[in-house]
Amino acid sequence: MKKKVIVACGGAVATSTIAANKIMELCSEYDIDVEICQIRISEIESHLAGASLIVTTTKIKRDYGVPYVSGISFISGIGEAQTRETILAILKA
Repeated sequence: MKKKVIVACGGAVATSTIAANKIMELCSEYDIDVEICQIRISEIESHLAGASLIVTTTKIKRDYGVPYVSGISFISGIGEAQTRETILAILKA
């Protein structure tokens, strides 16, 4: 079953592209069928239908009722292994 992952940042270009690519690589490595929805933070609410996970490269305070993981480690490199493990646990559930 395909998993929809929302990847969001301020402009839906630079940092979200890095995070989206890393998530696609991770899912490919573990044979997880994934659809990446790369958007701006302000567009999250309109893309929630069918979402399995939200990953953002900036902090969000709102709870959208979908599991959320900060993707800042994909940019900084600090804590990336833990972020990968958390994403895998959510998508494999």
